[in-house]
Amino acid sequence: MVHDRGRVAGVGEGKGTTSMGFDLDKIQTAVRMILEAIGEDPEREGLKDTPGRVARMYQEVFRGLHQDPREELNAIFNIEHEELVLVRDILFYSMCEHHLVPFFGKAHVAYLPRGGRVTGLSKLARLVETVARRPQLQERITSTVADAIMEKLEARGAVVVLEAEHMCMTMRGVNKPGSQTVTSAVRGVFLEDGKLREEVFRLIGHR
Repeated sequence: MVHDRGRVAGVGEGKGTTSMGFDLDKIQTAVRMILEAIGEDPEREGLKDTPGRVARMYQEVFRGLHQDPREELNAIFNIEHEELVLVRDILFYSMCEHHLVPFFGKAHVAYLPRGGRVTGLSKLARLVETVARRPQLQERITSTVADAIMEKLEARGAVVVLEAEHMCMTMRGVNKPGSQTVTSAVRGVFLEDGKLREEVFRLIGHR
């Protein structure tokens, strides 16, 4: 489908196709159809504005679909540091691509610079957020973040660990609130050096 990139909706309008490629009109129509399909009245007071609200929410939570997460690492600095860089407890929110319900948790990102090539610490958090802001799988977020660091920073190694609670397990299916899913991606020198890998997982808080 070709979008009219010339139509840019205001934040409060929730109509038209935005410059980022979201067809807000189509989202609103789909939400109305879902409400009707479950037996609700889209015209009742509490639901009248719901299609527009959902469209604007989707524009926000799925904005990563129209961004290249690797660009978050464009700010590269050369300093005399080739030791471990680790950012723990990066909060993230994403939407499971199987049920379109949220999963959320913390990401821990570590890498070993090569030749003193490092990026801003906030850029690692932005990388996680951009990758998460699309219909996703936790495993894919983990590997995508690790691969982006290896590619853009030419790092000697990277370790990414995600811990998340999935609402598809909490509010449906097995109904097990509080269950944590942990995924990891290990790249480069961390695959070869067991002691180094163990040190990173210890600092993250995982054995």
